[in-house]
Amino acid sequence: MPGFMNPAEFANIAGCERDFWWYRGMREIFFRFLDPYLQGRPVTRALEAGCGTGYFSRLLQTERGWPIVPADISWDGLTHARRMGVQRPVQADICGLPFASASFDLVVCVDVLPHLPPGAESQAASELARVLARGGLLVVRAAALDLLRSRHSAFAFERQRFTRRRIASMAESAGFRVLRCTYVNSLLLPVALAKFRLWEPLLRRPASSGIRPVSGWLDRLLYSALALESRWVGAGHGFPAGQSLLLLGEKM
Repeated sequence: MPGFMNPAEFANIAGCERDFWWYRGMREIFFRFLDPYLQGRPVTRALEAGCGTGYFSRLLQTERGWPIVPADISWDGLTHARRMGVQRPVQADICGLPFASASFDLVVCVDVLPHLPPGAESQAASELARVLARGGLLVVRAAALDLLRSRHSAFAFERQRFTRRRIASMAESAGFRVLRCTYVNSLLLPVALAKFRLWEPLLRRPASSGIRPVSGWLDRLLYSALALESRWVGAGHGFPAGQSLLLLGEKM
C-alpha cells in the first residue's frame, strides 16, 4: 500500500533499535544537528509524523520530557509502540493528518518520505507545514541518492530517495525557510557504494532487511564513524554527500 513500510520490518527494528550501531549513531547526529536551534525555543507540543515502532517518541518523552504525539499510518508499528508504553499513539496518514492547523511547535519526520510514492512528498510537506505554528521547526531525515538503493531498500518498500536540492526545494515550496540541510552517514559512503553497487549485484540475492545484529567489534567500529560525524555536524559543518539527509526548516 502507498506510504507503508514492509510490516515485517517493524519486528527487525524493534529488536535492534535501542543498541544497533546505526540507530545509536544516527540519534546522536540528529540531536547534535537540532539542539543548537532549540535554544530559547521551548517545546510545548511536538509531533513525530511517522513514529514507526515508537521507540524514538518514547525516548523524547522520557529523556527529553517533550509532550510529543507519536503518529504512524501502520497498525503494525503502533502495536509495538503500545507494547513499550508510548503515550498517546495515533494512527494517521502523513498526507492527511488529523490535527488542527498550528497545533505543534516542533514536528519530527524521520525516514518516512522515502516510503511515499514520488510526488506525494509535496502533499506530506504541506500537511507538516499546516499543523506547525508560525515559527515552529520541522526536522526531516530521509534516505539520500538513488545510487545507494539496495536490497534493504527494496525489502523495506522504499519508493524514492532524495538529493539535498530536491528536499530543500520541497520544504521551501511548502512554506518553510530552510535553516540547515546536510548529508549525513557520509564517512561510510565508500563502504556502502562497494556493498550496494558491487557486492550485492554479484550475489543476486532477493531483497532482505539490513537490520540485524553484528559482532561487537564491528558494531563499535561502525558506530565510531557516526560518532565522529556527530561531532562534525555539532560544530556546524556538513557533508557534500552521504547516505541520508537531514533538513531543518522554520515555518514562515
